[in-house]
Formats: sequence, C-alpha cells, structure tokens
Amino acid sequence: MTPAVEEKYTYLTIYIITIATGFPANLLALHALIRKLRIKATPNAILLFNLTISDLSFLIFLPFKVTEVFQGQWLMPSFLCPLSGLFYFSTIYSSTLFLTTVSVERYLGVAFPLKYKLYRKPSYAMVISGFLWVLSFAHCSIVYITEYHHTSDVNSSKLVCYDNFTEKQLEVLLPFRLELGLVLFCLPFLITCFCYGSFIKILVSSPHIHKDKKQRAIGLVLTTLCVFAICFAPYNASHVVGFIQKRNLKWREEALLLSTFNASLDPIIFYFSSTAVQHSCKCCLMKLNICHPSPALHAIMDKQSMKLSQLQDLDSQIYSSKF
Repeated sequence: MTPAVEEKYTYLTIYIITIATGFPANLLALHALIRKLRIKATPNAILLFNLTISDLSFLIFLPFKVTEVFQGQWLMPSFLCPLSGLFYFSTIYSSTLFLTTVSVERYLGVAFPLKYKLYRKPSYAMVISGFLWVLSFAHCSIVYITEYHHTSDVNSSKLVCYDNFTEKQLEVLLPFRLELGLVLFCLPFLITCFCYGSFIKILVSSPHIHKDKKQRAIGLVLTTLCVFAICFAPYNASHVVGFIQKRNLKWREEALLLSTFNASLDPIIFYFSSTAVQHSCKCCLMKLNICHPSPALHAIMDKQSMKLSQLQDLDSQIYSSKF
C-alpha cells in the first residue's frame, strides 16, 4: 500500500534515515561479530550474527519500498514484488525470533549456569538459527500466495505491491495474519518478558555483581522490551483488529512503518553493549582512519587484542561466572 500524497515525504524520510543509519551500524556490527566468531564462536555471538544478517537483508530490500513510495505505484518487474515482500516481512519476524532467543540464552546462563554450560554449544545455536530462518520465511510465504492469486478480471491492474486484496484473498490472508501475529510475535514477546523479568530479578538480588553492570544490563533489557512494544506491537495488533473486522486496515501501513526503526536500533541495543564487540568496532574504525587513538591507547588495545580469544561475550556471560 502506498501512502497518500501528503504522507509520502514522511515515509520517504523515515525509510532514508533507516537506511542511512542502519547500513553502517549493521555492517560495523557484522565486522565485529565475524572477527569474534573467528576467534571463538559462542551461542550468543552466533545469534547476534544472524540478527545482523536479518537486519541487513531487511535494509537491502528497503530501497524497493522507497522506489514504490516515490513513484506512487509498483513499476518495477512484477517478480520483484513478492520477492521484496517476502524478505521485507520475513526479516521483521526473524528479528523478533532472534531477539527472543538472545533473551532465552541470557536467562539460562544466569538461572542455570552449571547445567546450561554443559549444553551451551555453538552447533546448537546454529541449528536453532537455521530453524528460525525457515520458520519466518515459511510463514511469510503467504506473500507469494496472495500476490499470484489474481482474479480473472482482465481489466484489473495491480499497480501497488501487496495491496488491493479481493474478498477471496482476504479469506486466506486475514486468518493467516492472525496466526502470524500470535505465533511469531505474541508468543516470542511473552517468552522475552518472562526471560528478562527473571533475568533482572536474579541480577538485582545478587550481591556479587557490580552496580554499573547491573544498571547497564537493566537498561539494555528495558530498551529491548521497548523495541518489542514500539516497533513490533502496533503492526501485529493490526493483524488481530483486521481479523475481527474482516478487512485490510488503513492504519496497517503506519503501524508497519514503526517496525522499520528496528534495523537501526538493534546494533545500538545489542552489539555495541558488548565489551568484546566494542573493541572490535574500535579496531575497525582505526583501520578506516575514522578513529585515531593516542599511542598509549593504541598499546592498550593491542594488548586487548591478544587477550580477545579468552573473552566471553559479556552480554550473556558476565553473570554466569558469579553463581
């Protein structure tokens, strides 16, 4: 659905800001995570790596939305319409799923440090990541079904991608959207709330953890839950309301627009909150001549590089060693 003329520039502004901020941040995070995985792969790093790939995939196909909004209709090759829609919607839900698995990983590392350490293997994280990719793309394949399920009216022309649904299409689409919102948003959101709620409870009650680390972790958790509530909740609420009213809601696109910001917020929330990843990002900035540290700081960072292989991702492990 393309926005009205008066809303056109609002959409374009948000899309362009997301691309301009999301691409550099996610590419920098990708570099940091690849470097970390080469040294020592951890489940948390693997999950964050997949989250980065999900955000970059979303950003790669976002220019198709920009072009459609700018032109006011879909003028690109027809096969790109369902393909861009598949990646656009699938990566939204894959991000939700990977955010949830990160919360589960953190909770297990704190609540059951000894037991979880026995099963905390990178191979398990890789299998889970593959399953989540299949789950999100399989669900969002409904985009292909609705796009190619045209009516026999030869005079009808579909000038807007994934819009102007027929009654027959809505009979299939609305129940599927409801299932999509319940399974790929509501359930993960509840799991994330439980994991991070328990995570904070254990964290606050522990006297062994430094106050600064507690504040950083709590702030990270609250920000994550806000991203769920602000970026994903409105769009998924439209699935429920649309199913009840049995129609395609007009405000659905405005709700979907909020989810765009997730691609820019993920690197800030997760990747740059990790000390090990922060160090890798600084090294990248130094190589790009963006950051010029003093000789003393350069020497410190060189020493840190030698010890980086012994570091565990602090986001998932700063607490498990305390129990």
